[in-house]
Amino acid sequence: MSVVSYPAVSAIQPLWVIPGGRLDVRGTGFPVTAERLPEVRIGERPARLVCASPTLLGVIVPEGVEGGRVPIRIAGVSGETAFADVGTAVATGIHQVDNPVVDADGNLYVTYSGTRGERVPVSIFRVRPGGTREPFASGIVNPTSMAVDRDGVLYVSSRFDGTVYRVSARGEIETFVGDLGIACGLAFAADGTLFVGDRAGTVFAVSRSGDARPFATLPASVAAFHLAVGPDGALYATAPTLSAYDAVYRIDPSGTVERFSTGFGRPQGLAFDSRGDLYVVEALAGVSGLARVRSDRPPERVLAGPGLVGVAFDPDGGLVVASNDTVWRLPAGLRPLR
Repeated sequence: MSVVSYPAVSAIQPLWVIPGGRLDVRGTGFPVTAERLPEVRIGERPARLVCASPTLLGVIVPEGVEGGRVPIRIAGVSGETAFADVGTAVATGIHQVDNPVVDADGNLYVTYSGTRGERVPVSIFRVRPGGTREPFASGIVNPTSMAVDRDGVLYVSSRFDGTVYRVSARGEIETFVGDLGIACGLAFAADGTLFVGDRAGTVFAVSRSGDARPFATLPASVAAFHLAVGPDGALYATAPTLSAYDAVYRIDPSGTVERFSTGFGRPQGLAFDSRGDLYVVEALAGVSGLARVRSDRPPERVLAGPGLVGVAFDPDGGLVVASNDTVWRLPAGLRPLR
């Protein structure tokens, strides 16, 4: 007696995505022929196929798909509906070059960095938890990286003048420390030390009083240093080069540098979630998205999306990712399978 096998979806990879990102739909018996390919819809919109076989359909998430948990349907394939979580755009018309940041009240801060030396009307915008965007601070040329200290005060680096600025709750700016080269990544240690990355190769440690000292040396970057402090108290950094693949570096409290994870194509922003897992933006064309890195297994791509530069988590565990011109949010409670 023969067994009839019906087309079926077995997996969606990755489960998080933004418009323009590639989803792989895996299964069996997809109706792929030389004459005709199946239609795939994400939400109500048709998706472009970039590869097709009876067991794999690679599709690009179309623009205009509404954010949230979205059904994926394949013509000729019945059974239970598969879903992916699509990010919701919360800020557009910006110019982000590193991570956005979220304060303890859930306010999201994004930059308009501009071209080198460009003076723009608004340097930093604040997006309220309800979605309202408002100008927050002006006068910083090429705002680059941001970090919030343990008192909730925002700090911003300028790659143009090598300065880190402190920004009050009313958006008033003052110089905190200068003469830091091409100042990029920012991250605070638990004791209040601020780490600043000069993409020419130096990571500085800056005391709460503004005294800076060289802390560690990394390979020079063609783009920027991106920094994050881990739950182990070590500093983690990316420094994209012209190489096809780069590493994520771990710098212990003594300033000793080691390669923590390798094989990333143009790694950019990075952040830790509440569980202590590290997330790294990968910007290489074709694999652009977000990877989760843990010491006990290879990096896992958990979000697909083009042109990403930054990542952050809000106080409720929600995920925020940013390209140069748009920031998307995925709500708390969504997590790839562990």
